[in-house]
Amino acid sequence: MTIAVSFRQVSRHFGSVKAVDAVDLDIRPGEFFAMLGPSGSGKTTCLRLIAGFEQPTAGSIEIFGSQADGVPPYRRNVNTVFQDYALFPHLNVLDNVAYGPMVRGVGRAERASAAEEALRLVQLPGYGGRRPGQLSGGQRQRVALARALVNKPKVLLLDEPLGALDLKLRENMQEELKSLQKALGITFVFVTHDQGEALSMADRVAVFHEGRIRQIGTPQEIYERPRSRFVADFVGSSNVLPPDFVKLHGGQPRWASLRPEKIRIGNGEAGQGVAGSVLSRSFLGATNRVTVEADGLRLQIVTPAGQPLPDDGATVSLHWLPSDLHLMEGPQ
Repeated sequence: MTIAVSFRQVSRHFGSVKAVDAVDLDIRPGEFFAMLGPSGSGKTTCLRLIAGFEQPTAGSIEIFGSQADGVPPYRRNVNTVFQDYALFPHLNVLDNVAYGPMVRGVGRAERASAAEEALRLVQLPGYGGRRPGQLSGGQRQRVALARALVNKPKVLLLDEPLGALDLKLRENMQEELKSLQKALGITFVFVTHDQGEALSMADRVAVFHEGRIRQIGTPQEIYERPRSRFVADFVGSSNVLPPDFVKLHGGQPRWASLRPEKIRIGNGEAGQGVAGSVLSRSFLGATNRVTVEADGLRLQIVTPAGQPLPDDGATVSLHWLPSDLHLMEGPQ
């Protein structure tokens, strides 16, 4: 099967800094693929390597089977939607969207028609005569998306494009981006530091840390079966349990992940569950978060809103199923 984007032992160094360190990666055609990680983890550098804005220090990159090393951005069948949208303020919306076809020499009538169709795809028909300064943040984001789509790229690169939007609009755009990607069948490569965005939209997620990919998998695999302490901590705020704690409570002496929503709180009768003391409680709207100290560890428990909560300082017992305790490969 043809691979949309392939990295083989790709590195990108800036002096002594290894921004990307020996990354192997295959992104499938038509896939919504997320690169997730904190600032400085290497995800954006990988996106820039695909776009051609950076060249690898070592290794090789292929895009749909064609070698991309040394190929300039304008000769790659990819387009990028940037976090700041990078719209031309002196051009109206239609001319912004039609800019790429204009550079390629497409005639005025043809490129205007293509731009109108792209605006229709992003639900902005009739906005062609406006200037970017007359649009909301969400509308500017859609214009930037239309400007990339009008070129009909095989791979669309999205560099944290929802970061400047407020929460409600960001959630709406997540749904729309996923629906648009499915309708078009274009390979989307989405960079984000927001694990909620990655889990809600992506077919697969690559978790980056210190220039390397720590795990690749479906959102469910990444969340339910993290391979390392970093992945468990970064994706969904897991309780990371050290080997001695796991062994003390009947498991193998290995690092383990236990998600907060998997823990049930009892009333602390002797001999039941893991005894602990309530340190704090927080109301989060649809859920509550309870912090409990047990055997020297602070454990986070998430319970549904409306469920009775123990008082601060109360002794409780914590319960979980053996299958909810996920043993990891190592602390890193």
